[in-house]
Amino acid sequence: MKALTANRLIDGEVVFWRGDRWVERFADADLFASDDPAAEAAEAHGKSQPTVVVEPYLIDLVESEGLWAPLSYRERIRALGPTNLNHGKQAEGGAAVEALLHAHGAARSTGRVDLIKRK
Repeated sequence: MKALTANRLIDGEVVFWRGDRWVERFADADLFASDDPAAEAAEAHGKSQPTVVVEPYLIDLVESEGLWAPLSYRERIRALGPTNLNHGKQAEGGAAVEALLHAHGAARSTGRVDLIKRK
């Protein structure tokens, strides 16, 4: 599974794609099958909005507690807000936040690893 994410240009808030608009909560995001052409179409649409969001990209997801969560630790932090537990989206709680907090996965998303040059 995959989800589309970006940062909103006006305030830097992490946002996720849902239908035809950007939402602030990962739990509200559309989830795409890995081979779903709609995922690439959504990403292309997001990239056509340079005055709305910055650098939209697809992230890999993993199942956690019966729900979906980003595979990479970096993307889980982005979805939860600051790492201070009393602030950000994680302070709101709920099943989706618990799934994000308890997810396990890679240290890097597979989509970004290709951009890193190794010696």
